Amino acid sequence: MILLQKQKGLEKYLVNSDLYRRDEVTLITADRGRTETEAVLLCEHELGVVVNEQYVMRLICTDQYLNELVMGRLLTDGFIESAEDVYKILFCKNRTEVSVFLNNDIKLEVYSVKGRRPFRELPKPDYKPEWIFSMARRFEQGTELHDITAGTHSCILARKGEILFTCEDIGRHNAVDKAVGYGLSSGIPLSECILYTSGRVPVDMVEKPIAAGIPLLASKSVPTAEAVDLARKYGLVIIGNARPDSMKVF
Repeated sequence: MILLQKQKGLEKYLVNSDLYRRDEVTLITADRGRTETEAVLLCEHELGVVVNEQYVMRLICTDQYLNELVMGRLLTDGFIESAEDVYKILFCKNRTEVSVFLNNDIKLEVYSVKGRRPFRELPKPDYKPEWIFSMARRFEQGTELHDITAGTHSCILARKGEILFTCEDIGRHNAVDKAVGYGLSSGIPLSECILYTSGRVPVDMVEKPIAAGIPLLASKSVPTAEAVDLARKYGLVIIGNARPDSMKVF
């Protein structure tokens, strides 16, 4: 949430958006001061995902790049292995439900079994430190929705030093899936890509690039011990505390 004093021209900037709204709040300070002001609140979007006429998941997300989000989640959750596995994707009129038709049948019990599914070992990443520093500089420039609400995580997809896609979402997992989905839908070789995320890196974040075949995950934040162990098992390089002038390679 970001607090805004009423300013001339601000109303025009914020009106007519489904991604955020303004609300009245009371700002209370330590010296007992009270000020009536306004806040800009990020809006949640609920999306039900139906695969081959079977309801499989509910996503709480930001209403941007929903097609990329669905494609990325299908890949990182193991429903598909490539874009060619998807026959078509149809969103309902208000974009609260999406029907995905695959070229092959799915077995829901495969995705409900406790425990980690098997992954393939990743290729050794080809990267230069300057590429990571460049992504960190781009991250510091901010993103439109975060600048307004201070309520999103972001993710960057890059290949061979070129930033290809930047996105944001309420959840850091969704942001990663959007970046993965963009690369998948665009025919970009994911094995040659790098992800840069704004969030912390626990095990369930590490599983996403491994499942997608992306060999390097960089983060402004830090990984957990278990995330590093899993990454080493499959050859994922994790870069933590990625800043414009320094980084830690695990």
